[in-house]
Amino acid sequence: MLVKTNAIVLSKIRYGDHDVIVKCYTQNRGIVSYLLRGVLKSKRSNSKIAYYQPLSQLEIEENYRANQSLHYITDVKLGVVYHSMHTNIIKGAIVMFLSEVLSTTLKEEEANPSLYEFLETTLQWLDHETDFANFHLLFLLELSKHLGFYPDTSQSDFPYFNLRSGSFELKQQTPYTISGENLILMKQLLGIKFDGLNSLKLHSKQRQAFLNLLLLYFELHLSDFRKPKSLQVFNEVFR
Repeated sequence: MLVKTNAIVLSKIRYGDHDVIVKCYTQNRGIVSYLLRGVLKSKRSNSKIAYYQPLSQLEIEENYRANQSLHYITDVKLGVVYHSMHTNIIKGAIVMFLSEVLSTTLKEEEANPSLYEFLETTLQWLDHETDFANFHLLFLLELSKHLGFYPDTSQSDFPYFNLRSGSFELKQQTPYTISGENLILMKQLLGIKFDGLNSLKLHSKQRQAFLNLLLLYFELHLSDFRKPKSLQVFNEVFR
């Protein structure tokens, strides 16, 4: 059955000499893996491997068969033409890092319209912005909302935040409790939109420390989450 859907590329791996397996987050069915036969040798315009760069937004026609682990794309075109996502070195590092995070955390093989819209709109925001140094921090925090462990803000005036419980507390209960500068930044991010990110003035050490806290937050709430392999490269770029 031929089905049309929008899709965001999460990862791709080589399969044999000329084939590639691409994992996408689709608008219609969540996570779907596609086998692209001969894509590394084909000269047809609709088979260019460049279409499948990480976090590219595509419009695809797929040959869908229920209960099949790999599906086939019969037609593809760019749904959104990025202007800087894959040409700006710093944005490229963000793309590599976030695509790895998303590939690890997104599991559901079913539609989630609000999550797809979040990915679609925030990636387009990043593509067009020139002041984006704190983008990944708010992105990860907002992603936790769609994954089911967004911080409970009902007691956000309390002086501690427990990463394990995801809530603000009056006292330090565990080694995973944060306070001070990191707590201030947490509260700022919880009350801000992407368009307001330029109001946050952080130096690289602050940004890196808070990113490590966010990744720990993900580890505590997702049993199979591991720090992305691209983290070291990412931190080098953001020094």
